[in-house]
Amino acid sequence: MGTVGSGTDAVAAERGRLINVAYRLLGSVTEAEDAVQDAYARWFGLSRSRQEEILSPGAWLTTVTGRICLDVLGSARARRERYVGAWLPEPLPDRTEWNREGGTGPADPADRIVLDESVSMAFLVVLESMTPAERVAFVLHDVFRYPFAEIADVLGRTPAACKQLAASARRRLTVARAEVTASGRADVVRRVKEAWETKDISALVGLLDPAAVMTADGGGMVGTVLRPVEGGTRIAQYMVAIADKAPGLELLERSVNGVPGLVAQRAGVVMTVASFDVSDGRVTRIWAVRNPEKLRPWARDG
Repeated sequence: MGTVGSGTDAVAAERGRLINVAYRLLGSVTEAEDAVQDAYARWFGLSRSRQEEILSPGAWLTTVTGRICLDVLGSARARRERYVGAWLPEPLPDRTEWNREGGTGPADPADRIVLDESVSMAFLVVLESMTPAERVAFVLHDVFRYPFAEIADVLGRTPAACKQLAASARRRLTVARAEVTASGRADVVRRVKEAWETKDISALVGLLDPAAVMTADGGGMVGTVLRPVEGGTRIAQYMVAIADKAPGLELLERSVNGVPGLVAQRAGVVMTVASFDVSDGRVTRIWAVRNPEKLRPWARDG
């Protein structure tokens, strides 16, 4: 890749890819941006001669970002044990949604993240069940196709050990995941929205799998259930109770982490972002993010 003489622009151009890596590793837009900023600070802290010795600045930045994320994941485990209620990854709006208001400020990191299956809420929640080392090995290899020799530099382990970590992580993902077309998922989500708006419990029960689970994340900052609500009937009753307590709540169909979801807002302020997992035409999982700090990418200017 040559020396830095080929330009600071080439180094700066790595930022989007690094944010994509860091978000999948951390599940947090804010933490991803901080990790990438830290990596760049370390790069620009190197002497010019040291920078010129590095044949691939992009690979160097990836390694450093990966190590920073590994440290963050390690400390996050302790923080999340103290977190009030369930911890869910930060939901991301669609790029077109983000740009709708035509803001004049710099592009937010959320706008740089490529929305694909590897950022769906279902995928990110499974990543949360992995050890930090498993998550790094799996994301870098299976999602971004980095060779295990490079991942070994990030984890400080042998390539063979990194391969085992990725295989262990992969086994966690072998939980049955039914393929659902985007149109099929959107239709189910739309029907949930309509039943929720009309407070039709029987219709909601019919749309929810009997063994469905709803997890909400309020972070202790807003009122919500602290434990998952289990069972289609209980979830339907809970959803209708929420509608009764929140007059003026408007439901909108929106892309959430690249798949159809719902956004609840009041007076133009986003209160909740809900993601759904759908199997055989029924909702099996609902993830409702209500923590205001995690809804910043959804805020609108003007």
